[in-house]
Amino acid sequence: MSSGTLYDKVWELHRVDDLPGGSTQLLVGLHLIHEVTSPQAFAALRDKGLTVRCPERTVATVDHIVPTTTQTRPFNDPLAEEMLSTLERNCLEYGIQLNAIGSGRQGIVHVIAPELGLTQPGMTVACGDSHTSTHGAFGAIAFGIGTSQVRDVLASQSLAMSKLKVRRIRVDGHLAKGVSAKDLILHVIRTLGVKGGVGFAYEFAGTAIEALSMEERMTLCNMAIEGGARCGYVNPDQITFDYLRGRPHAPSGEFWDRAVQWWSSLASDADAVVDDEVVFDAAQIVPTVTWGITPGQGLGIDERIPSLDVLDPADRPIAEEAYRYMDLQPGTAIAGVPVDVCFIGSCTNGRLSDLRAAAAVARGRHIADGIKAFVVPGSEQVARAAEAEGLDRVFRAAGFEWREPGCSMCLAMNPDRLEGRQISASSSNRNFKGRQGSASGRTLLMSPAMVAAAAVHGQVTDVRGLSLHPTS
Repeated sequence: MSSGTLYDKVWELHRVDDLPGGSTQLLVGLHLIHEVTSPQAFAALRDKGLTVRCPERTVATVDHIVPTTTQTRPFNDPLAEEMLSTLERNCLEYGIQLNAIGSGRQGIVHVIAPELGLTQPGMTVACGDSHTSTHGAFGAIAFGIGTSQVRDVLASQSLAMSKLKVRRIRVDGHLAKGVSAKDLILHVIRTLGVKGGVGFAYEFAGTAIEALSMEERMTLCNMAIEGGARCGYVNPDQITFDYLRGRPHAPSGEFWDRAVQWWSSLASDADAVVDDEVVFDAAQIVPTVTWGITPGQGLGIDERIPSLDVLDPADRPIAEEAYRYMDLQPGTAIAGVPVDVCFIGSCTNGRLSDLRAAAAVARGRHIADGIKAFVVPGSEQVARAAEAEGLDRVFRAAGFEWREPGCSMCLAMNPDRLEGRQISASSSNRNFKGRQGSASGRTLLMSPAMVAAAAVHGQVTDVRGLSLHPTS
């Protein structure tokens, strides 16, 4: 059993009671909602004659269903318009802060909460979205929850949960040039598997993790869920504090110093006990691309699609399914696989640093003939900051479309979708069958810089072989 870890400390700080059956009633410090998983939860409150227990601890935005080409109301999609209107009515009725389109604060829920300073070390964070693990980058314990649990949090500001084991993912050394946090997490998931983290919280540690920026740490924690872990976190440090300082909801004045002192105390103790530890050498990680239908089916850019005989017997059925669905055969080099659509964005890689990395590839180049490429900032703040740096002009000059903020083609609950058998180079987080809007569409996950390189060449391309033109 783990002890002395940040996970243990935050769990105990938020434990309300021990429940029959062994689970724990856990206080939720920050509840994030959006237009997709909240309507049924609010309806359930009304059915039971309940209200929102702590509206000041709930924050809303709209992200999943919003179109990215134009966000003029009413939306062309009547269902999307109704979902947004329902969220607006619910927030107004219950006194919940809504970061609406045009407010300057709208965007993907896992982008706006950190940039507004809502996410802070030591918090428990819940949201009706699986990638809530993103917020663990701040030394928070963050869980994705289902609609019935959204209802429970609204009504009681708590959740019934069972405590997880803790696995430390230690990455030491230095990431090579052209290798990003996205490559790192794809490498981890490839190694440990998509079910390897079941029952665990992942603590990311080591010198390579400590060197990551906050936005890179968010990418890392965002995809912990894809490795089967319920949450992932990084211990708070000076990089965390520097990011939070001055943000709208962060402490200020004398409260800032007190907050930093307390946040620092939450980091895992030097003698903390974990349930398991896995060590990686950062220098061995290369640009990584998925070839199959799970995030665990990844390859280094210089590798070939594996044959069944080199795979674990348990992995062979899903590999055979992936061969058929992706129409990629064993022995095929991942570099050179042609693509049709290139998407840069999502809660994984739609932040300013992600756009800068992609723009450094796109600058002075143009997308290949026949390629559709578009960039979707993760929030209105990201969009305005990128435009102030001229990144939108870099992308447009290279033939990319510059879009309005939203989840876009990550899960395609909006007009941004693959068509037919198109194959996408995507900076998002899931490559499941039909994930990007077409029942037969195919997705290759990779870093934003790798997506830009694929757009320029019309095929999967090693970004390390390209000269870069940084924009900042």
